[in-house]
Amino acid sequence: LLDYSDSEHRLTQQDIIKLLKANYDMDCDRRSVKNNILSLNEWGYDISMEQGYYLAEREFEDVELRMLIDSVLFSRTVSEVQAKQLIDKLRKKGNKYFSAKVSHICHVQDLQHTDNKQVVYSLDIINDAISEKKKISFVYNRYGKDGKLFPRRTERYIVNPYQIVANNGRYYLIGNYDTYSNISHYRIDKMTAVQICDENVKPIQEVEGCEHGFCLPGHMAEHIYMFSGKSVAVKFWIQNSLMDEIVDWFGKEFRVLEEKEEELLIRVVCNEKAMFFWALQYGPYVEVVEPVTLRERLAKAVAQMNEKYGGKSCGNESDS
Repeated sequence: LLDYSDSEHRLTQQDIIKLLKANYDMDCDRRSVKNNILSLNEWGYDISMEQGYYLAEREFEDVELRMLIDSVLFSRTVSEVQAKQLIDKLRKKGNKYFSAKVSHICHVQDLQHTDNKQVVYSLDIINDAISEKKKISFVYNRYGKDGKLFPRRTERYIVNPYQIVANNGRYYLIGNYDTYSNISHYRIDKMTAVQICDENVKPIQEVEGCEHGFCLPGHMAEHIYMFSGKSVAVKFWIQNSLMDEIVDWFGKEFRVLEEKEEELLIRVVCNEKAMFFWALQYGPYVEVVEPVTLRERLAKAVAQMNEKYGGKSCGNESDS
């Protein structure tokens, strides 16, 4: 029933008898089939008996399994091998008809996945450390020109781990670097050789900005690109037509201060480095007003871009 039935594929008693014989070489009669199904119902299995038999309630609905498979498929955190293994496990949670529906999901290697095969192992260790309130140490890596990871430095990082979050298809550790007082972020797919330390974690109330506790939704809204550093109040003009983008990036953590015919003056609290790149991303449609230091930095970057691209031909000019 788990493997061969659903509301669109109901099994008759004769179907079940044939499947038992084909799969298990088990001989069974119609009365035994019905008695066993009645017993399964008594044990809590929701088996419909109208117009054939099928398992009505499952651990996962097809749409839920598809959502989980897609989250693995498009995750940049797990390796290609791990993604294939996880997808195969999830496919087995459905029946054979579900497997047929997702049989086209076979191009994992064509999507961007990390080369770090330790990610799942690292996630497990970090999760244990957070639960046990212990510090962790690890090697933190960066990509070289050959596209491979290598250590940023020889000594290990020692971090107080507080939260694991997913952002833009990657897992991040929100923590505190042991020798500093502020919150910092670490991409877990760039961490290797993760170990739990014997020393207890620093209480998050001792971290700068978290004296009254840690608000994850607010923190994520302020750190759209997961850069570390202080957040600042930013005011900027943006076209009305980009309100969807404002909500996508900042959620409801913004205020409309002023409104013109085609523009809105928005105030958000955001990491300044992240806001710099965000404003460049939407350059022609955004004008940062405050802070002045951010506005001046953007003006300098735009001038440098104009120097690179302004007046330069991108192709062969015609003789005509």
